[in-house]
Amino acid sequence: MESFNSRLKKAMEYKNIKPAELSKLTGIGKSSISQWLSGKYSAKQDKIFIVAKALNVNPSWLIGADVPMTDETVLDRIYHVADKLNKDRQEKVYEFAEQQYNEQNNVVELPTNNEVEIYGAVSAGTGEYLLDGKPELVEYDGDVPVHDFAVVVNGDSMLPLFDDKQIIFVKKTTEVRSGQIVIADYDQQAFVKKYVSDESGSRFVSLNKKYDDMPIDGNHESSIFGVVVL
Repeated sequence: MESFNSRLKKAMEYKNIKPAELSKLTGIGKSSISQWLSGKYSAKQDKIFIVAKALNVNPSWLIGADVPMTDETVLDRIYHVADKLNKDRQEKVYEFAEQQYNEQNNVVELPTNNEVEIYGAVSAGTGEYLLDGKPELVEYDGDVPVHDFAVVVNGDSMLPLFDDKQIIFVKKTTEVRSGQIVIADYDQQAFVKKYVSDESGSRFVSLNKKYDDMPIDGNHESSIFGVVVL
């Protein structure tokens, strides 16, 4: 899991913003920003949202979550990169884009399947149960990633990353890294949480701080179904 200071550096480099400029945009002192960049301190939650808004990045990404950095379109991202290239390399980008366009005109695309199978709900709150039987087929408005099963989020403990009633997609695995968002069985109920393992031990963590951590120890039965891919 990347640290806050590492993500902050990436976002500032991507936007070509210096610490002094970020200070003016946010009203946050230059000394605080310098301390964040050095890794001496991490920003508090209220400051994270201010910085994320100024840099136009996802606040969950900024704190290390495995989510896209921004909601920018692909064209926006292409522009940001191409704008930094010299003229000769910009010409190559244009030639490649033109080639892709010409190839696209000769390809017939099949319609996208916007239905997914939902295998029950996972809690972002007090606990749910995954389905043992036949999944429910529902319409889904968006791109469907490669996944093993999909579930619905119930509750608000994973805000701002996941909304209540949001459909999320999961790859089955029992091998996870600290910082990944997982679907877990905890005392025979299903949860979506961030898995954290450090010097303080292993636990399942909510992004909404009004919820307590769930320790992984001998007092609780726990296992992991998989890792969330979207």
